[in-house]
Amino acid sequence: MSENTPARILVLNGPNLNLLGTREPEIYGHQTLEDVEALCRATGAQAGYEVEFLQSNHEGVLIDAIHAARGQVTGIVINPGAFTHTSVAIADAISGVALPVIEVHISNVHTREAFRHHSYISPVAAAIIVGAGTNGYVLGMQQLIHLAGK
Repeated sequence: MSENTPARILVLNGPNLNLLGTREPEIYGHQTLEDVEALCRATGAQAGYEVEFLQSNHEGVLIDAIHAARGQVTGIVINPGAFTHTSVAIADAISGVALPVIEVHISNVHTREAFRHHSYISPVAAAIIVGAGTNGYVLGMQQLIHLAGK
């Protein structure tokens, strides 16, 4: 992290993650997105980081947030949801901003349907965390902080 970059982490969530806690709890658990946000804010605060948190069901909103993050955050934790498997545009946005990105998935996508095994995001991510439940967000934030050397 450069001296001019704020101690801030952007946490992005893609489509349908607003339904956490009620959508397929046998796969995604019972924690809500609000619970995840509180967990991320607490994790960031412990390490002296502010957390920006955004969920959108719209690809362009996520891309705009990634673009706006350049020079404003230490890095990004992203759960792209279904965009993982479809969005070259999000992968290109990540490549374009030159920020470390940690890809997070609550479930183990590799034990699920075959179409979930491919990620357009993984090749441009600094690390990938799958199957750790909502604790994956904590692990992702910890990895970003480690990469920043703080």
